[in-house]
Amino acid sequence: MMYVVGFILAGIIVKHLGKTGFFKPGPDKSDSLVTHVLIGMFIGARVFYVFIYNWDYYSENFGDLFAVWKGGLSFHGALAGLLTSGYIFARKNKISWAQTMDTIALAGAWGLFFGRMGNFINGELYGRTTDSVFGMIFPTGGPYPRHPSQLYEGILEGLVLPIILWIIMKRVKTYGWIGATFMVGYGVFRYIVEFFREADSQLGYYFGGTTTMGQILCFIMILLGFVAYYICWKKNWLMENEPFNAS
Repeated sequence: MMYVVGFILAGIIVKHLGKTGFFKPGPDKSDSLVTHVLIGMFIGARVFYVFIYNWDYYSENFGDLFAVWKGGLSFHGALAGLLTSGYIFARKNKISWAQTMDTIALAGAWGLFFGRMGNFINGELYGRTTDSVFGMIFPTGGPYPRHPSQLYEGILEGLVLPIILWIIMKRVKTYGWIGATFMVGYGVFRYIVEFFREADSQLGYYFGGTTTMGQILCFIMILLGFVAYYICWKKNWLMENEPFNAS
């Protein structure tokens, strides 16, 4: 239900960006973009979860490969699917991939808040045990208080990050910088929260018990974000060539 809320909100925002001129295909193409992203994210999220996060299980239980109702989606996989579907949409509509990714970042970042609230309501993806005042006891997390890491992620990834993106939208002059800022910002916030979040039981920790798979993927994501900054700078996709009203 929270994912549905997030995608509905994203559709509304894309329409708004189409009316202001930021999203060049216009508001009539907003549903098409959201559909492309929805399909791409779902496929990518499932593929990553199956083959990176839990292949030991699925290699022996092929019947559960498509049992998504049992859970099992990866944000980093969703991002990979989003990048791919965004590229396909951009090619179909003859616009730059950078502009498409900026639009998706502005519209979709808010949905992260609702997704994390869904995790919190379900009592899943909780944090590590703690004796701090923020500790909460989760039904499936044992008898000891744990960090409500879902709330930490929801606030940082789903509120602070999209606010930053909308602030810089009125200041950046090159397409692609907003999307790159999303990648770097999410990577940094998620990397930090991983210190409070319980590692996936089937994976545990790496590098001497200090690093999670989520942090490894976030580090890669941050690097790719800086590569995107460099590419946008070299390509020089100036927004001033395609003026829009950001109000």
